[in-house]
Amino acid sequence: MIFSSSLLEKAVNEFAKLPGIGKKTALRLVLHLIKQDVGDVTAFSNAIATLREEIKFCSRCHNIADNTLCNICSNTMRKQDIICVVENIRDVIAIESTQQFNGLYHVLGGIISPLDGVGPDQLQIESLVKRITEGHTAEIIFALNPNIQGDTTIYYIGKKLKHLPVKITTIARGIAFGGELEYADEMTLAKSISNRIPVENYITAGN
Repeated sequence: MIFSSSLLEKAVNEFAKLPGIGKKTALRLVLHLIKQDVGDVTAFSNAIATLREEIKFCSRCHNIADNTLCNICSNTMRKQDIICVVENIRDVIAIESTQQFNGLYHVLGGIISPLDGVGPDQLQIESLVKRITEGHTAEIIFALNPNIQGDTTIYYIGKKLKHLPVKITTIARGIAFGGELEYADEMTLAKSISNRIPVENYITAGN
């Protein structure tokens, strides 16, 4: 791709660094911005810069937040004794979109995947155990992607929580094995949460 402007080329190259964005899409986005009012483009760039500089992570659940606690953890109207364990922040957004869950979350920041070099120590597992040990949690709901890595993570954490007086469940497999929560339609995801099953039944069924 040959450019007549080094400024244009630089902007396209930066956009192309984003996931799922190729050079042609990046060029289309940059040309769109060029057509916009200077004030609108400045507001766009400022919003991105401010996001990166000021964004925080919730000290309790590790979700994105504006303050020490995210809006979900600080909402006293939500059920404080139910925690939904998810892989990443995108999964929180997907579940919230169903409007069928009124508890809290815990973002692991990934799943156990030895082949990818991701072990338990690299995830927010110990903070989850500590949170349950120190709190008054009645139920843990695993809402991890239905694949081998997700099953391994559920099994590992389930064993660490086995001695604690907490109900441990996982979402039902309305979502196809190998699928991802963020791409599931809201109705299917909502039903999977409502029809959750005990982890021991899930592990047995998986074997």
